[in-house]
Amino acid sequence: MLIFFAFVIWLWILFGVIADIFRRHDKGGFAKVLWIVILIVAPFLGVFVYLILYHQGMAERTAKQQAAAQEQIDDYVRSLGTQGDPTEQIAKAKALLDAGTIDQAEFEQMKKKALAS
Repeated sequence: MLIFFAFVIWLWILFGVIADIFRRHDKGGFAKVLWIVILIVAPFLGVFVYLILYHQGMAERTAKQQAAAQEQIDDYVRSLGTQGDPTEQIAKAKALLDAGTIDQAEFEQMKKKALAS
């Protein structure tokens, strides 16, 4: 059971290292291929060496990726929350038209979009 657990943990770390190799923008294609070859030829040693050399960068790249994903989710939720009632959207568009912020064509476009949703 302990060996199986250790193997699963090692696989998890291996996939994390492979994902980090492809996530990096500071290394070229040759360096990425070289790391993959090292991971295939000497899997345990390759994973441990990569972790020793690049552990700090891995954490930063993972944090940036998670922050970007959270920002996308927040933007999507905000876009859903601002849609509201079509009547409200048309009223806001009409106010923009009356203020001269948009022209008649833009008003019609916003009106069609509001009625379509």
